[in-house]
Amino acid sequence: MPTAIEFFKLLPKTNCKDCGQPTCLAFAMLLSNQKATIDQCPHVAADAKETLEEASAPPVRTIKVGDKDMGGETVLYRHERRFINPTAYALTASDTLDDAALKERCDYVASLSYDRVGMIFDADMVCLRNDSGDAAIFADRAVKLAQCWSKGVVLETKDPSAAKTAATAIKDRKPLIYGANADNLDAMIAVAKENGCALGLVCKDENEAVALTERCAAAGFKDLILDLGANNLKETLERQTIARRAAIKHKFKPLGYPLMNRVGSGEYAVATAVISTMKYGSLVIFDDLKSYEALPLFTLRQNIYTDPQVPIQVKQDLYPIGNPDEHSPIMFTTNFSLTYFTVRADIEKAKIPVWLQIVNTEGLSVLTAYSAGKFEPERVAEAFEESGVLSKSDGAVIIPGLVTRMSGKLQELIGRKVIVGTNDSRDIPKHLRSITQ
Repeated sequence: MPTAIEFFKLLPKTNCKDCGQPTCLAFAMLLSNQKATIDQCPHVAADAKETLEEASAPPVRTIKVGDKDMGGETVLYRHERRFINPTAYALTASDTLDDAALKERCDYVASLSYDRVGMIFDADMVCLRNDSGDAAIFADRAVKLAQCWSKGVVLETKDPSAAKTAATAIKDRKPLIYGANADNLDAMIAVAKENGCALGLVCKDENEAVALTERCAAAGFKDLILDLGANNLKETLERQTIARRAAIKHKFKPLGYPLMNRVGSGEYAVATAVISTMKYGSLVIFDDLKSYEALPLFTLRQNIYTDPQVPIQVKQDLYPIGNPDEHSPIMFTTNFSLTYFTVRADIEKAKIPVWLQIVNTEGLSVLTAYSAGKFEPERVAEAFEESGVLSKSDGAVIIPGLVTRMSGKLQELIGRKVIVGTNDSRDIPKHLRSITQ
């Protein structure tokens, strides 16, 4: 990545502020840290813009399949900055399925959806496999799939004619054509160009991948996702690590593309998906995936692709639990997701209606936020005023036991008595029962 000074030399140096920054140098610094794009400068010269776009592009190319971005990565390890586009998971549907069976398959894939810590985990794509060997049937099933599945679509075939008929039939969905190889590459590139689709390139190993991506580049086509031909866990780890290191550390463009795997089904397939998720895979295609396999895999993906510098948060708001009324107690805590869901679960165990006020502490837990000056009486009072909770209930206001020392000031600010709550969330049910009986 070029330095800020190298970017600055190509900017107009007018300090016009049209990019939203006070100076061109400030904008150049954002470009060098990949926190801005050159499109934000309306005055850069055309030749300089082309140079800047090339220089500021991530070492792993960003590819779009449907509305899903893949690749675009800039680091080897998430603690260096963060990983950007989470691994996509696809399940396979055969083009030999009739209408009812295909819809049933799509409904099953859609059912792999889970709500965890306020986030929805789900499957991303359906891969339509050309098992029939018939181009017309493949296209017909692609149309039906597009009708009953609203997210990303993969068209898996090695037959350019089948790829063409199916991709043309649903070109507005921007499917991924998966099955390009050394033998059919030229024809597949023509199909992908004609329909504005990305190609899934099946390679024997990373060495063949280099040769094939260079052929694609020579043909003016770079919207590629690479299957490096790994057949086991060891090869998956080795080949995908080699490709990412080459792209990131050595700026080796022939391997600077998103990576994908077809993994089958069962325990070994899930294990391979785990390795791919942790080590640089952008797309994993399953023959099948059970719900009890999907949830831990989706949870792993969330953990890997959560920004380590930004805790998971919930919105500052008033959350009624158990239909509280004008006499129900008022509790409050921070907006760190784990704190919120733990406290909420323990309140629900008590089976006592409560008004739960969440205070924005930038995702910090109770003691951490208090120590950082982000969980203060003034901030809590402001949250109460914003939600109007004190006008909704005359019930007791319960302060987390860990921050008892701010109870006096809070009581003064809100003009209501504050009761000290528990240090540990698990003691909430017993405490609520004791003050409401």
